[in-house]
Amino acid sequence: MRIALYGKSIDQNYSSDIKELFQHLDKVGAKILIHKKLIGPLKACGFEEEFDSQYFESSKDLSEGVDFLLSIGGDGTFLDTILLVGNLNIPVLGINMGRLGFLSHTSTSEIKDAIDALVSGDYSIEERSLLKLDSDNNLFAENNYALNEIAIMKRDSSSMITIHTELDGKHLNSYWTDGLIISTATGSTAYSLSCGGPILMPGSGNFVLTPIAPHNLNVRPIVVGDNSILKISVESRAEKNLVALDSRSKELENGLELTIQKAEHKISLVQLNNHSFLQSLRNKLSWGLDKRNK
Repeated sequence: MRIALYGKSIDQNYSSDIKELFQHLDKVGAKILIHKKLIGPLKACGFEEEFDSQYFESSKDLSEGVDFLLSIGGDGTFLDTILLVGNLNIPVLGINMGRLGFLSHTSTSEIKDAIDALVSGDYSIEERSLLKLDSDNNLFAENNYALNEIAIMKRDSSSMITIHTELDGKHLNSYWTDGLIISTATGSTAYSLSCGGPILMPGSGNFVLTPIAPHNLNVRPIVVGDNSILKISVESRAEKNLVALDSRSKELENGLELTIQKAEHKISLVQLNNHSFLQSLRNKLSWGLDKRNK
């Protein structure tokens, strides 16, 4: 079994957990590929042991022989793995050494059990849809897709922007707002949720359009089928605004038309059999927790 590891930083408090991870991977006989970004953080944690591993730097270095990719960190780190995996269909498991952990939902206390589950096949694979953005100026080149959301936002704190939106060739709305979030079901628990958007079940086959601080209070989030094609352009007093794919952003010129639709490929998430999306909702959002009883 070949396992690739990706991470950007590691808190010193997780040094013992990192050591446990490598020891257990060695115990089950896994061949390890380490992303070069992870080398510095490993050394900073005092991890000087020699281990049988190779290194990779981009998706081009990941062959079809890689069985799993472990994302070490929080949800932001997990989102970065999407660009590494691309359309290679490598299942991703997130080990949470960050904060909330909706995507990286495997805790450090579950490291051994998680690795054993990968070896024994005691898991399932969830395929999650991605969003793809196209524009005449090829803004994000080949990295033009997002797992959580695509957000169009004003660049500064001055006046609102007008976002003209077309759905499947028909005018939907001209939003007077600070921005607009187009979210996948996966991203419905992220930025969209904080702006009042609904939570979608994974695999529901929908996207959400959520306005950010709309001028017209009767403009609410809307759920559309994920086979829809959106065309968007922006008017504003500023010459340029912003468009963000997950955590990556670029300047957006006024009038430039953006086409947003479901990407051709999906991302495969490892779902351990003792985890579920509903369980994550209860735990991460404290559903059913009455703080008065504390």
